[in-house]
Amino acid sequence: MISVSEPAKLTHQSKFSSGLAFAVLFLLSLILWFRPLWNTFALALTNDEYTQILLILPITAALLFRNWRPQEFRFFAPASGFLVFSLLVAGIARWGLSSAASDLILALQMAALVSWWIASFLFCFGWTVLRRFRFPLLFLLWMIPIPTIALNPIVAGLQRGSAIATQCLLVIFRVPVLRQGTLLQIPGLELQVAAECSSIRSSLMLLVTTMVLAHLLLESPWRKLFIVLLAIPLSVAKNAVRIFVIGTLGTRVDPSFLTGRLHREGGIIFFLLALGVILLCIGVLRRGEMTRELARCNSRGVVKSPSIT
Repeated sequence: MISVSEPAKLTHQSKFSSGLAFAVLFLLSLILWFRPLWNTFALALTNDEYTQILLILPITAALLFRNWRPQEFRFFAPASGFLVFSLLVAGIARWGLSSAASDLILALQMAALVSWWIASFLFCFGWTVLRRFRFPLLFLLWMIPIPTIALNPIVAGLQRGSAIATQCLLVIFRVPVLRQGTLLQIPGLELQVAAECSSIRSSLMLLVTTMVLAHLLLESPWRKLFIVLLAIPLSVAKNAVRIFVIGTLGTRVDPSFLTGRLHREGGIIFFLLALGVILLCIGVLRRGEMTRELARCNSRGVVKSPSIT
């Protein structure tokens, strides 16, 4: 009796110890990184370019609990080195880079925090469990606010791409158009694709949403990568459709469309259209995966049938 029940007790004790250790390390991170976390959430609430940050922790927690199952956890002592590294990065960002831009310091502090969380998970639960949950853990990297030095080129690329795509739509529908950079001239109207019209918020939201959907609904890494990459040109295309629709309605139906609710709040409509395209493509790829799996199972059944008879 003792030899049978003792391993079970050890396993239960190991689970409790790992969970308790992770809780302690997580609470410690909230204390050490309270100010960067506060600033990051404040930034996400007040700046459209960082709204997607508000979704990351809830999605990560849901993905972890969704696939969590009872198992034996083992502490991975070498991960303590990554914990120390995280503290060093946080210290350098706080005291060693005082002259750097505030957004860059915040990005480094949040990178150190995410590194601490991943290292804590590895330290408490082991390498095998980390590999099984690598997607939600790496998904935490979206918690790092993109510094201005990297965000500005992204916004500029979306502006230029949206202007070019809008020009193509106008040409397809035989609307005379002249483009100079991000300025579009059509009969009776000039359309300037400004930075606030780059759809950076909805583009990042679409990319984040696509990553989660691909992870949940597809099996092949290549299919997942294809869908995620597809979200990038689709972000430009949806913004071009939005500009084209508003411009066309404003010049041919009613000028109030240029400043009305469709212009100010209509982004969600075109976001949902782009998301629908993503879901349609995922459905096609998923059907292909199911067909391949069914064919594989049938081939295995044919191979096994002679031995049964």
